[in-house]
Formats: sequence, structure tokens, C-alpha cells
Amino acid sequence: MIAVDWGASSLRLYRLDDDGTVRDRRRSEQGVLASGGRFGEVLAAALDGWDDTRVLMCGMVGGRGGWHEMPYLDCPAGIDDLARGLQRFAPPGFDERELWLVPGLRDVASGAVPDVMRGEETQLAALLDALPDGMHRACLPGTHSKWVTIRDGRIARIATAMTGELYALLRRHSILGALMPVDDDGLEPAAFERGLQRSADAGGLLHHLFGVRTTALFGQVDEAARPSYLSGLLIGHELRASGLLADGPRAAPVHLVGSERLLASYAHALDALGIGVQRHPEDLAARGLHALWSQHARTEMSA
Repeated sequence: MIAVDWGASSLRLYRLDDDGTVRDRRRSEQGVLASGGRFGEVLAAALDGWDDTRVLMCGMVGGRGGWHEMPYLDCPAGIDDLARGLQRFAPPGFDERELWLVPGLRDVASGAVPDVMRGEETQLAALLDALPDGMHRACLPGTHSKWVTIRDGRIARIATAMTGELYALLRRHSILGALMPVDDDGLEPAAFERGLQRSADAGGLLHHLFGVRTTALFGQVDEAARPSYLSGLLIGHELRASGLLADGPRAAPVHLVGSERLLASYAHALDALGIGVQRHPEDLAARGLHALWSQHARTEMSA
């Protein structure tokens, strides 16, 4: 089968053996935003040369503005719920293939404002059966970072932080960005940790952000290090809002899922705050899609 992780900015495809082993992979920048109005054309080109019949897709391709909007399932939800929610999709031009879409997840436990995810639930599906019973925390960094509480093999809570998007906006379109170099040179640990520590001070995020400007005005942070200081400040506020630090030294390791580039800053921050991490690669989505299909097949056989 072919597993497709089709997010807002990128398209990832994995060709899998029956046991879920990745035989081949492809990636392009033809994410949902770039593929609007021509999803069939983009997918057909991406699949060219792969003759597998079954294609499972997750991510924003199933969201509003994607190819075909899928419903949200309410938390708590496990592999069995997600597998039952798979829907076959039959667009023109794919008569010789079976296209399936994964539903998203919705958390309404926090009150009037729900939280949601699309795509990340599939990455987490690969972890659910592997984790022992009890409570676990996972973080999927990105433009919109997802903090997830897993309880007894089910995704129980979702909390999203727009940290990556806010960093990009401030970095490129604010007075703070004007004080920084055009290109980032990677993580500067000392400045990053200084921003991380600043996030613990009184005053709140909005006040701390103005402080990024004053540290530049008075030469407290070098120009090349200011992006790292800003990153540490934003990630620090995100981590403190997650509630992790309330557990102190007893905090369980956080499962970090994503690309090595994205995970590096979060792993550094968690380590600096005395919280352990366990890293998982972003292609966890391929394993998750295989797990969902296997569960779906078992359910169909027992029906």
C-alpha cells in the first residue's frame, strides 16, 4: 500500500510492504496550499511508477480547503476509532486505485473553544499500541505545535500553540525582525537558554517580546544570536503553558515527533528544564497509516 501524509506545505509518500516496512519514499513541496484546485493531478504525478492499488491519505488534504473534507472524531479516541472512521474517496481518474482518507480529531473537553488536529493523529497512531498503560505526553512541533495527552492507549487531550507561525511573523514582519540578520545561522545555545529563562519572569509574553527589542538596543544580545533568543522565549512560554513544569522532577519524558531540525530546539529546551525526551521521526505517519489499515481490515473481517 501507499501511505500519503499530505500537509499544508508538503507532500510525503511512502510505499510500504505488507508488514509496514518502507520500501520507497518521495517528497515534494506540493502541499495542500500549493495544490488547491488540482489535487488529482498532483497525486497522479506523485504516484507515477507505483502500481499499488491502495492509497491511504492523512493531513490537511482531508481538511476544509483540502481535496475532500473529513469529519472530526471526538477525543478520547484510539486506533479502533480512527480505523472505523476511514472513508473511501473516489475522485475521477483513480478508477484503478482505492483512495482512503483519515478523519481528524477534536477536543471539546476544555469548554467553549475546541482544539483539533489533522495528520498528527496518524503519527500518534503508531505510538498508541507501543506505549504502556497510563498517561503520556507527546509534542509535535511545527508551525502549529500540538501538545497531546495520551491515556491508556487513547488520545485524550489536544492543545495547539501557534509558536512556529508567531516566530515566523515576528522574524520577518515586525520591528524585532529588523534587528536580526536576514538568515538564521542555527541555534545559538546561550542566547536560546537566556530566552528560555526569561519566559519564567513576571510580565507575560507580550511584555517579554518588547524586551527582545531592548536587549538589542542596549547590546545585551548580539545580532546573530537574537533569533535564538526569540525562539527560546517563545518555546519557553509554550512549555510553561503546557503544564509540564508543574510536575517538576517527576515529569515523565515527552515524546517528540517530527523532523530533526524541528525537534532540536524543543529537545534542548526540555533538557534545560530537566525534562527527559524520547524522539520519534516524522515518517511515523507511514507506520501509523499502516496500523490504521491493519485495524480496519481486522474490524471488517470480524463484522
